[in-house]
Amino acid sequence: MLSEKQEEIIEAVWCCEETGDCSIETIRKRCIADFTDDDLRELEKQGVIVRHADKILFSSTGKLLAEAVIRRHRLAEVLVSSILRLEASAMEEVACKVEHGLDPDVEESICTLLGHPEVCPDGKAIPKGRCCKKRLRLGDNTVVSLRDLKPSERGKITYIKPGSHSNLHQLISLGLHPGITVMVHRTSPVFCIKFENTELALDEEIAKNIFVWKIQSA
Repeated sequence: MLSEKQEEIIEAVWCCEETGDCSIETIRKRCIADFTDDDLRELEKQGVIVRHADKILFSSTGKLLAEAVIRRHRLAEVLVSSILRLEASAMEEVACKVEHGLDPDVEESICTLLGHPEVCPDGKAIPKGRCCKKRLRLGDNTVVSLRDLKPSERGKITYIKPGSHSNLHQLISLGLHPGITVMVHRTSPVFCIKFENTELALDEEIAKNIFVWKIQSA
């Protein structure tokens, strides 16, 4: 059982690994918790990390543990930013508190509720869980791709998958962003939506990468 401090160290190592710099100095700067050499020795003793000179790497076992920790954290970020709609300044702190309390069953339920997001709000990959591989769903009460909605159905945007299309930043500038309620006007010959007195035609690939909380009809 990892402590919260150990999980924070693991998160920092993972994030530094993503950037290609696993030096202890960089990891210390990245970690939100101060740690000592004794903390690192304990993680080594548990078989989580391996130290090579001034670098920290994961063991095969540690990689699996880190993947689970990162998955919980990034799911928590999606939850607090998209559903709770917290500002970026508060998102990290709240996400940290949420992630440490997630057990596997709750984690899968949240992931399914969110529609199995592939990335967190800042575009970093979310490791897949068992529920993602099975593509579990909660019926209509879930986050789905905008492309899955039928004409006249409405949804509130929860997140837009970043980097998936060069025009996404333009959509945001037009007012299409998390929190906005949209209605599918038609799906052919072109996919068209309405929101806030605006009618907008979308490429289907863009629509697939906009995720909404489906609003049930009255």
